[in-house]
Amino acid sequence: MAVVIESEIWQPHASVFAIILLACFLSVSLLPQFSISGSSQSPFDVGFGGYSASLLRFQRKFLLYYSIGSVMEGLWSVFGDCEAEKLGFGRETIVLSLCSGFLVALCAVGWLGIASDIMGQKRFCILFCILHVIAGIWKKFVPHPTIWIASLCLTLAGAIFSFSFETWMVLEHEKLGHRQEALTDTFWLMTFSESAALTGSQILANWLTGNGSEKNILSPSTVAVFLGMINMNFIARGWTDPPTKVGLQDYKKSLVAIIFGDRRIWLLSCAQASLHFSTALVWIVWAPTVVADGREVHLGLMYPCFMGARMLGSSLLPWFTTSGLSALRTEDFILYSFIISGLVLSFVAYDYQEIGVLLVLFCIFHACAGLMLPSLARLRTMYVPNECRAAMMSMSLVPAFAALLLTIYAGGYRKIIYNSTMMAVAAFSLFVAAGCMYMLKRSAYNGETLMLIARVLLHSG
Repeated sequence: MAVVIESEIWQPHASVFAIILLACFLSVSLLPQFSISGSSQSPFDVGFGGYSASLLRFQRKFLLYYSIGSVMEGLWSVFGDCEAEKLGFGRETIVLSLCSGFLVALCAVGWLGIASDIMGQKRFCILFCILHVIAGIWKKFVPHPTIWIASLCLTLAGAIFSFSFETWMVLEHEKLGHRQEALTDTFWLMTFSESAALTGSQILANWLTGNGSEKNILSPSTVAVFLGMINMNFIARGWTDPPTKVGLQDYKKSLVAIIFGDRRIWLLSCAQASLHFSTALVWIVWAPTVVADGREVHLGLMYPCFMGARMLGSSLLPWFTTSGLSALRTEDFILYSFIISGLVLSFVAYDYQEIGVLLVLFCIFHACAGLMLPSLARLRTMYVPNECRAAMMSMSLVPAFAALLLTIYAGGYRKIIYNSTMMAVAAFSLFVAAGCMYMLKRSAYNGETLMLIARVLLHSG
């Protein structure tokens, strides 16, 4: 008599999705009632209420372009490994392709940020779309060596996406002459819409791959090419890039004097690099960590939970900055978020194998990341001059890519460190970032104290 062993398939309970959606809705809808300005705008106007029509048009147009770019990024991140396996590539080949992309980005990303500041952000946002179109066409018509070309193009595209769109948005806000609150609202709306777009890209990729093979006309590669061309057309027609007023020599002097001479910018760059490194490493390692105990898991149902937690975290930023309910400074809640994220990954690195607990821990991590991303953008506006913003952001990616290259090569290819060790390294980087934020906080406090003493002496004199 044969014995039938049923495999256990784990998936999140439906109530998890309902709780996350309800929390996001309440966070956004209740915010106007607690706003310092006392505005009672519609929940769907949060971030737009009280601003001029020109800013309203720009924000909606920008968020549309940014969301399309996020869908393009998400299509490759969701479908990339699955496609590589279908083409017959092994795990070691996939890891080497990732390392090659990190190596090229490590060498080029700093110069890309400097070039975008000098040449203008419009050209580099279009370059982001072109790289996605090249990767999609290459995958469609040259199937075998596609993983190497795609890795190079998509890693560079992801790096450009991380600094060009934000810099464009900040420069446009400066040109329109809007106040800091409008910029903060756009920052958290960027993270919120990006997370929603990434969830939509997963649904789209699953539907496309479920309807047939990669050779069908409706495939993730085809859709990515189509979206890239649409976004390229939108950006080229809907954005007038002002002529560059700074020469190369003047920009070089400004870059050296402002960025390399300011200790606060170094601390902020270190925190940004640590967050980028830990987030990228978690995305690479979380799935093997979840299935490490041998049970079958619906990983596709955990992805929306992570993105929903990220949306919730981003929607918390205005509660700390504009609601009047919190006395914390921006440096304070970023510091606490880094500490919480580091503790969460430390628990994961301890090799805890209960999937439900891992889901909760990863959701907490993504909620903290959703809060920290727009908060760090807010600090960049406070400390980094706009003419050097893209250069600073791109240079902060250099140590992140270097750490990713070493960690993934050692753990994924050479297999001399385990997944739990990589999680521990990510946790350590977050604690380092927390130390940087503490020093930045102390620096800001000392500066305010000196200004207060100077004012008292001036008035007493």
